[in-house]
Amino acid sequence: MEEDASKPKASGWLLWVLGAVAVLVVAAAVTTAVVVLNRVTEPPTPAALPRDTVPVPLGKRELCGLRLVVYIETDEGMTRAAQALRDDQKARRVLTETKAESYERFKKIFADKPELVKLTTPDVLPAVVHLVPVAGTDPEAWANELRQRLPEATKVDVLDPVAAAAKMKTTTPPCPPEGER
Repeated sequence: MEEDASKPKASGWLLWVLGAVAVLVVAAAVTTAVVVLNRVTEPPTPAALPRDTVPVPLGKRELCGLRLVVYIETDEGMTRAAQALRDDQKARRVLTETKAESYERFKKIFADKPELVKLTTPDVLPAVVHLVPVAGTDPEAWANELRQRLPEATKVDVLDPVAAAAKMKTTTPPCPPEGER
């Protein structure tokens, strides 16, 4: 009986094809894993939202995202600071609140504490500039810079609802990317 010489060649060819397919499958799995892990480990790039830094009254807006709050003793000082901040490249939005507007908001926030509202007058509350930063801005560094640049500011705070909620072991309601509802 004679053996067919072509059989070993077919088996070798089949093994070579299976080996190539196995290498391609492993390469695809590794590539997929790298892509998936990079998406998990790298923070998403914040969306670049349009800048609109013409100072406008806070009004009935509810700011729910990261922001800086600049407290100033007088409405005139607040207006000057807001105008100066409109050209700051770290500012995406500049919103203002006069002493009277701060008082109106104070009354709404503390409506369930009438004795506190009765003891408070508009002149004891500050005028405020609310600043929504451009994505990627380091808010603490910007706040330190503003403390130096704005001597009329009595205080500059960074308000981060997500960080505050994490400290209190709670979650914040969803906030749109523009940072206001």
